[in-house]
Amino acid sequence: MKILTIHADYLKFKPVKIAIKEAEKAENKEIKVNECLVVFTAVEKDDEKNQEIILDNLVNEIKSIASKVKTKNIVLYPYAHLSSKLSSPNFALETLKEAEKKLKKHFKVTRAPFGHYKSFEISCKGHPLSELSREILAETKGLEKIDKPLEIQIKDFTKLDKLRNTFNLFLGKAVADLFPNVKPALNYLDEDKFYYDFERNNSFTVEDIKKIENKMHEILEKEITIKKVASKDQALLFKDNNYKKEIIKEIKKTKVYEIDNYKDLIIGEIEEKIPKYAQFKLLTTSGVYWKGSQYNKQLQRVYGIAFENKNQLDNYLKNLEEIEKRDHRKLGEQLGLYFFHEYSPGSPIFLPKGTFIYNELIKLLREEYKKRGYKEVITPLLYEKDLWETSGHWFHYKENMFLMESEKRIFSLKPMNCPSHCLIYKHKLWSYKDLPLRIADFASLHRNELSGTLSGLTRVRKFSQDDAHIFVSEEQLEKEIENVLDFEKFIYKEIFQLDFYLRLCTRSENFMGDKKLWEKAEKFLESVLKKKKINFKVAEKEGAFYGPKIDTMVKDALGREWQLATVQLDFQIPLRFGLTYEGSDSKKHNPIMIHRAILGSMERFLALIVENFAGKFPLWLSPVQVSVITVTDRNIGFAKEVFEKLEENNIRAELNDRAETLGKKVREAQLQKINYIITIGDKELENKTIAVRTREGNVKFNVNLDNFINLLKEEIKTKSLSSKL
Repeated sequence: MKILTIHADYLKFKPVKIAIKEAEKAENKEIKVNECLVVFTAVEKDDEKNQEIILDNLVNEIKSIASKVKTKNIVLYPYAHLSSKLSSPNFALETLKEAEKKLKKHFKVTRAPFGHYKSFEISCKGHPLSELSREILAETKGLEKIDKPLEIQIKDFTKLDKLRNTFNLFLGKAVADLFPNVKPALNYLDEDKFYYDFERNNSFTVEDIKKIENKMHEILEKEITIKKVASKDQALLFKDNNYKKEIIKEIKKTKVYEIDNYKDLIIGEIEEKIPKYAQFKLLTTSGVYWKGSQYNKQLQRVYGIAFENKNQLDNYLKNLEEIEKRDHRKLGEQLGLYFFHEYSPGSPIFLPKGTFIYNELIKLLREEYKKRGYKEVITPLLYEKDLWETSGHWFHYKENMFLMESEKRIFSLKPMNCPSHCLIYKHKLWSYKDLPLRIADFASLHRNELSGTLSGLTRVRKFSQDDAHIFVSEEQLEKEIENVLDFEKFIYKEIFQLDFYLRLCTRSENFMGDKKLWEKAEKFLESVLKKKKINFKVAEKEGAFYGPKIDTMVKDALGREWQLATVQLDFQIPLRFGLTYEGSDSKKHNPIMIHRAILGSMERFLALIVENFAGKFPLWLSPVQVSVITVTDRNIGFAKEVFEKLEENNIRAELNDRAETLGKKVREAQLQKINYIITIGDKELENKTIAVRTREGNVKFNVNLDNFINLLKEEIKTKSLSSKL
């Protein structure tokens, strides 16, 4: 069963028309429920095997969410669009009726009529818990336990890992001293951090974290001895703690240590004596579910970092500050590039400066398309359900699609371009002489991401890709894959000078088509990578549902990884569309389809370069390249001449001749991260020269304007990432 819950100011709905013959009777009148938790529900086929458990889990989940948002009004709203694997209508109706009965013991319940097309209007409150999606499973009865293994990767412990584990021990001790009613659960390591999960009724506050950190320092100053506790049965030491007993049962590499009469369970190894110069700091806290399941208790996780000395700690914290400064969401607002609005969640609104950068990236690609034999097309955004059924998206991707109805037909905004490009291919007859056919498209795409997953430009609902699909014969396949990989290398290495590596993603669990064709495609991609002597990693089960792929993982200036470019090999969709070409043998053959994107999502790539350059774009990408600033009103006439000459030479400039101090105007240009600042004072007016300040703060006087313009043109032409001045 799939549910989507919305905490609403109100919900209004009205049955409009019967949708299925099993529909229950309903009056054609509008119903309004105020201050309610709306539970959009899709009962699935697998639920028919375990109705009783599914019902209990559904009711418990609704009770849990309702208690958190503090509402007594529940609306059960049948919503088949949440799933493509629906149960029989009779079973679904029976399940919803039973859920209504159980919930009425605790809440005032309204159930929307089953089997009708309904118009509805909802006002979502918009707080963090207001929109939640859940999958209700029969794996467990109730919310307290789920028999799912702990997802812990045991690795070889480095010296730093051991140190982090040791500080985890002291973290547990500090929490036990300060909050004796809090129950410790799992402690372990997460990439470059350590963490500890605690069962606690309330979340830890910022003040709590400071208290815990101070308490850890207090304990460490006592130089307490760490003792290893020998025990044949570790579980006996934690007989009142079910979390620890489950950890002991499932994970072999556990040891018990004691500090000052406090015993704790550690996975792996520790430093039994903390080095003299070692440093730690607690960072943040967040809510997590035990074993990662929504059916279990929510715990409070405390994160920390540890290093062998203060310099390492300071460098890490400095890096965190740098990440904060480079945040593309903040810089987007500060530099006037884009913003988001609640009326269209996950859909960036690009302002003129942001639009300029966006278009410059597209211009770069179009220049390359012309050299590399791509033909650009413009395709619709809205397609009928039949297209998505043919392509396989309706069965494998429907949950991520925006659906709508018009004239009794179901439509979807397109989440991908490939089906529309198949329509273009199918529009005429093709010969082997016409291939490869390379179709490029910058159309807007829409994916129905849950609001809680949206994150700036990196996770959106509306976006565009530098998308292309290449239709080839099998003989042409190797060369085309190589061409795409070379294209990627050109963009990432030669233009943006970014570090990257490739990842081969194999058949997903949600795959479509013949396994033999999948195996053939995977072996082919692997052979191309090996032939080109490209090092790559394998990502098991992370392919697209129609084929394996090679993803490009890009590292930014701070060493963070982003998945951007992709090349995907697809034998399946051309078969489903019945695409053919006439071969040299005069027989019909099916083309093979390559899905590829170089930048990937334009929005995500823009987020990368905003953060990578910290808003200091190279000259060719800068919306404003030069700011011309006057010292006094006497200099306005010459400043205008300089500004006009820059404009005549296609240099993007702005003129600031406002009656403000020079310092204020220079500071304003610096905050906007403009590449060059020209100041015009009396000396410049007298000598007919300019004073130029670079973004890095270097200043040159008596600069000839024509020479400066030529220098800028060269910097733009070569797409240099650094100043030529």
